[in-house]
Amino acid sequence: MRILIALTLAMSLALPVAASAAAPVSLRTEPTDADGVVTLGDLFEGAGGASSVRVAARPGASVVLDATAVQVLARRNGLDWSNPDRLRRIIVRPGEGPAATAVVRKGEVQALAYSRSLSAGEEIRAEDLVWTRAVAAPADALRDADAAIGMIARRPLREGALVSARDVGAPVVIQAGDVVTVTYQNGGVSLALQVKALGAGAVGEVISLQNLSSRKTIQAVVTGPGQAATGPDAPHGAPSPATRIARR
Repeated sequence: MRILIALTLAMSLALPVAASAAAPVSLRTEPTDADGVVTLGDLFEGAGGASSVRVAARPGASVVLDATAVQVLARRNGLDWSNPDRLRRIIVRPGEGPAATAVVRKGEVQALAYSRSLSAGEEIRAEDLVWTRAVAAPADALRDADAAIGMIARRPLREGALVSARDVGAPVVIQAGDVVTVTYQNGGVSLALQVKALGAGAVGEVISLQNLSSRKTIQAVVTGPGQAATGPDAPHGAPSPATRIARR
């Protein structure tokens, strides 16, 4: 069974080495390990004396490591990996050994699941997701962990449940009652005024706002914390959850 999980690297176990002593290394094309423990030697060509330094455990058929954390750990152990491809994550799969026998049986699919239960409003982190085997996956199942990482749980989520698009949403950056600066954009003309948010919204969502002076209600696209835009040249977005509920 392939399990995708981001693990905390054992940074405190690595001895710092002067930056000037770092030796250039390159990431292996397909990093693997044979015993369930990922080391710098499993990841890099030419790791030399740092080859046995432990990076992470691999509890299943694959593990995902944060590329930046790996880069820092390598540097602390005298290895200089420049990450020329600007990788965000490194996937390590089993090499020779018992772990290599993990397979997906006929009739099963690979699916993302939650490694722990989450409360509504919690941010989903890499370590909250694992790959698992399932008889079937939801029609809106997320196939890429990056699509869920950094998002917010829209409702309580149970450990072991498969990840679907309806479970998650972008972080809310405007709450109902917030004072928001809304910018009107039209033909190069830009006017800004302060309004009050009548609902919550994430970046890219359309929310209702009230003019503090005239009390008139307008619609605008959330562009950031405390910021929104409206007018012909403003970005288009989707209605916020609060706005969608109000229209029912």
